[in-house]
Amino acid sequence: MKEATDVLKVVGIVLLALFVLAVGVPLVLTAAGVALGILGFLVGLAVVLIKVAVVVAIIYLIVVGIRAVLK
Repeated sequence: MKEATDVLKVVGIVLLALFVLAVGVPLVLTAAGVALGILGFLVGLAVVLIKVAVVVAIIYLIVVGIRAVLK
């Protein structure tokens, strides 16, 4: 079971690194003044990804709150 948790930690770190690259690099390049068509697409994609994450987090908090009230 210890190996499974270690594997999940590594997978989580890799996913976090990919997210940081997908969000951070376009934002840094945009701040530096590099404007390309694909860069705008990547920034828009990152913004949509963040919005989806916020909506999922809010829904999760609502579900957990309802579950706590019903217990």
